[in-house]
Amino acid sequence: MAEKNLNIPFLSLKDITALHRDELMQAVGRVAESGWYLQSDENKAFQTEFAHYCNKQHCVTCANGLDALTLMLRAYKERGQLHDGDEVLVPANTYIATILAVSANGLVPVLVEPEAETLVLDALEMERHISVRTRALLLVHLYGRNAYNDRIGRLCREHSLLLLVDAAQAHGIPNADADCVAYSFYPGKNLGAFGDAGAVVTDDDDVAAVVRTLANYGSNEKYVFEYKGMNSRMDEINAAVLRVKLPYLDEENDRRRTIAASYYDNIHNSLISLPRRLADADCVYHLFPILCRERDVLQAYLKDKGIGTLIHYPIPPHRQQAYAEWSDLSLPVTEMIAECELSLPLSPALGDREVRYVTDALNEFRA
Repeated sequence: MAEKNLNIPFLSLKDITALHRDELMQAVGRVAESGWYLQSDENKAFQTEFAHYCNKQHCVTCANGLDALTLMLRAYKERGQLHDGDEVLVPANTYIATILAVSANGLVPVLVEPEAETLVLDALEMERHISVRTRALLLVHLYGRNAYNDRIGRLCREHSLLLLVDAAQAHGIPNADADCVAYSFYPGKNLGAFGDAGAVVTDDDDVAAVVRTLANYGSNEKYVFEYKGMNSRMDEINAAVLRVKLPYLDEENDRRRTIAASYYDNIHNSLISLPRRLADADCVYHLFPILCRERDVLQAYLKDKGIGTLIHYPIPPHRQQAYAEWSDLSLPVTEMIAECELSLPLSPALGDREVRYVTDALNEFRA
C-alpha cells in the first residue's frame, strides 16, 4: 500500500540545482566578475566541450532550441541543399517546435505516424510518405527515446535524404549517422541551463560556419552581412552553468535509467500501458510516459496522492489552430497518444522512496 503524505512534484528545478549548487554559484560569480556576458570564453569552452561529448566536430550555441532547429534547416537552404517547397518528414506526435522550424524556412512538413508500442517514428510509415519532393527527415528522439534505427538510416541513404535530428529531449543519445543535430537546454532538460539556450552540433564545417554566421545577424565580420540573419546567442551565464552540469550528465542519465527500470519492473496495472522498453543505450528518459484510457481520472487521482504529473502533449500539431490546414487529417496513433499519455515524475533528484510511492499509487489505481 502506498505511503501517505508524500509530496512529489513532477519536476523540481530547485532540487536539481541543489545537486551542484556550489559549483553553479561559483560559475555564475565567475561570469559576473569577468565583465563579459556574451560571445566570450564560457561559450567558446562549452562549444568545445559539448562537441567532444557528442563526438562531433562542431557545436554552435544559440538562444534556444527552436532557434537551433530553425538555424539548422536555414543553413541547408543557404547551401542549396534545401529549397522552398521541399518536403521534410517529421513525427506527427512531436512538440510543435519541430514543425514550426520547418514552416519558418518555407519547407513543407509531412507528418508521419509513430509506432504505438515505442511512441517514436514508424519506419514503415516513413517509407510510405517519401515522395519525389522529400529532401530530409527531421527525426525526434521524443521523451529521450532513440528514434533512429538501421531501416531509417537505410531509407535516408537510398533516397538521398538529409538526416537531421531534434534532440531537445535526448542529451546523451548518440547521433553518429546524423548530418546535423539540434539541442535545447531549456531548464527542465536532462542538460538544462538557467534559462533558454540551444545549440547545433555537426561534423560539417560549412554547415557549422553558416549556422554561426546566421545566428550573429548574418555577419561573420563586424558590420559585414552575408545573410539576412538573426540575433540568437547563448549568454555567458548559461554557458557557464552548462559547463558545470555537463560532466555529470552521464551519471544523471544513469540515475534516470535506474528510476525508469523501477517503473518498468514494478508497475503492474491492467489500466496502464508502458511503452516498449528500450536498451539503456537507446534511452536517456527525459520523460517517462505512460498510457491510460482514463488518463484524466488517473491524473486527478495522483494529484490527490501528492504526485505531480504532466501531459505531453494534449493537442497534437494537426489539431492546432496554427495548422488549420491539417484539420481534416486522420492520424489515429498520434491522436490516441494525445488522449492517453501521462508523464510520471522522473529526475536525478528523485529518491527511491518517492519512486516506490509513485509505483504503489499507480498499482492501487482503479477507474
